[in-house]
Parts: sequence; structure tokens; C-alpha cells
Amino acid sequence: MSDRLPSTVLVNALLRRVNDAGGMAMVLAKGDLQAGAILIVTCQKGIDFKVLERGIGPSGVAELVAVAALTVDDPAQVTAYWQRRRARDPDLWVIELDIPEAERFAAETIAMG
Repeated sequence: MSDRLPSTVLVNALLRRVNDAGGMAMVLAKGDLQAGAILIVTCQKGIDFKVLERGIGPSGVAELVAVAALTVDDPAQVTAYWQRRRARDPDLWVIELDIPEAERFAAETIAMG
């Protein structure tokens, strides 16, 4: 048995924390309940999109990593990116967060889980 929390638990915790703080959090695509990777799309008031995913950092600890070249203001580019990723990995969760300091919420919940 793994010490890692199931993906669905991490996603539900993140959704609750963001919504409780007055932000908006939505599941754009559901992945595998136990071990699906989690891709986070962040924005603030529908602009300044960033795409993050959980990865292993240089120290060997889980952390959120920004996806290169995807800090854009065109939601269509972001949607096209995650849909391509999802086509290759149907177990991938895709979550959108619209709240100030979205990266902090995601890091505190997803990277530590």
C-alpha cells in the first residue's frame, strides 16, 4: 500500500479549500480515482492562465511544476493543451482554479498530498 493519498481525495480537498476561500474551482476532466495525475490550470478573473502539474523536484520531493511556455491569456490555447494531454492520458485529472494565489492553494494541497 502506498503512503500517497488517492487523487480523488486531493482533488476534493483542493476544490473545497478554493471554494471556501471565495474562489472558483472546477473539474474540467475526471481522471483515475486512485492514481491519476493532476493538471492544474490557474487564472485570476479569467486571465493570466498558467498550467501546473505535480512532479518530483530536484530534492526528490513532490512539488508543483509550471508547464513551459503556457503562461498565456488565450484560454483556447490552454484548453487545446490539456485536451491533447488528456487524449494521451485518459487517467489525467484537469482542475481549473480561479482565485488569487491559486498556485499557493494548489501547492499546499496537491504537492503535499
